[in-house]
This record gives sequence, structure tokens and C-alpha cells, in this order.
Amino acid sequence: MRYQALAVDYDGTLAADGQVDDPTRAALRRLKGSGRRLVLVTGRELAAVAGVFGDLSVFDLVVAENGAVLHDPVACATAVLCEPLPSAFVIELARRGVVPVAVGQVIVATHASFAPTVLAVIRERGLSLQVVFNREALMVLPAGIHKGTGLGAALVRMGVHPARAVAIGDAENDHAMLALCGYGAAVANALPALKARAQLVTRGERGQGVAELIERLIAFDLPEPAPQAPPPGIAPADDRPPAV
Repeated sequence: MRYQALAVDYDGTLAADGQVDDPTRAALRRLKGSGRRLVLVTGRELAAVAGVFGDLSVFDLVVAENGAVLHDPVACATAVLCEPLPSAFVIELARRGVVPVAVGQVIVATHASFAPTVLAVIRERGLSLQVVFNREALMVLPAGIHKGTGLGAALVRMGVHPARAVAIGDAENDHAMLALCGYGAAVANALPALKARAQLVTRGERGQGVAELIERLIAFDLPEPAPQAPPPGIAPADDRPPAV
């Protein structure tokens, strides 16, 4: 088996308007039945994604808050992978009219239209924080934390080499996990920049596209991809997977 794990984004990839349909859920179960591992990688807070998806135990691990939180749904164990943002930062955003603001264990999120104000507060306070966009959403995280780092921690936990993993997503914040993995895919509704760096763009959108990728993965194990240059600042998977 060339590819041992699939990492999948939630909103816009697995889910449409926050919901995952029955055919997509069945495809996830088929992937697990093939002996492969399954990781959910989302910008949502853990409670929020559990609230819309339901029982998360189909996933071996869940990477939440855009790489900041790692959750084992079977063991019901959660690890925070970095320091939380300063409370004073959130208070200052509210003082400057940035509302609503969602605050997770680490992540702070709001609408992308508030980017100038958020960046101004980060700069004025000299904070080592980064702004990550996800379509209309804006997320603030500690520098160096992204879906690639969270997924990397998940793969280490499972004993899967990144070159043996496949990732699929749809938006800006998915670049890091596609760059980490040996094979990257984008659903048909993905942003053009993500499609351009993916080895495969599915014919179907959202969950239909994920199911399409799963069927290809089970039937053909996908081809060995040609090496691609990662986005700046993202460490790629090794060009060659380890011998098995």
C-alpha cells in the first residue's frame, strides 16, 4: 500500500453548509475498511466540528483550530500543541469593534474584512502571531502553527510517514497540509491557487469529490506524484517514501 492515510478538510471539502451527507460518510467508512488511517483537519474548534458532524470516531485523529489542537476521538484525549493567544489581544480587538470574535483553546477567528484592524493590533503590540485566511474567515494563530504542523503531529502519533499520506482541501489554509503530504488533491470547488498546486482536482465538488478520491485511492492507490515545490515557509514531504 503506497498511501496509508488520508487527511481531509471539513468546510467546503467534506461538508456543504456545515453538513456531511450520507454517501460521503459511507465513503469515509470504506476508506477505514481498506486499512488506511483517516484524519480530519479543520480550522473549526473541536466542539464546533463535533456539533455539526456528530460522532467523530470514524476519524483516527482530529486536527482542530487550524493545527493548534490534536484530538483522539476514541480515547477522548485532547492535546493543545502551542501556547494560547494573549487575552489582552482579544480584548483589544473587541475594543476596536472587531465583532464577532470566536475564541478557541488557541485560535481567534473573525471575518476577513477585519484584517487591517487585526494586523494593526498585532503590529502595535509586537506579537509573534500570524493571520491565516480561509475564504471569508480570518484566523489568528501563533507564528508557525498551521494545518501542516498539526497534521504532522497526527502522522507522528499514528506512525505514518508524510510521504505515505494524501491530503484534500479547498481553501487557502489547506496549502500547508497538501505541501506536507506525498499526494495532494483539491475538490472541484477549491480556490484556483489550491487547484494549481494539487496533483489531482476531483470532478465532484465537496463530499462528492472526497468520495471520488477515496474510490481512486482504494482501487488504484494513486500514482507516485511528481515532486512539486512547496509554498514559501512550508516544509515538503520527503521526495521518496520510506521502503516497506
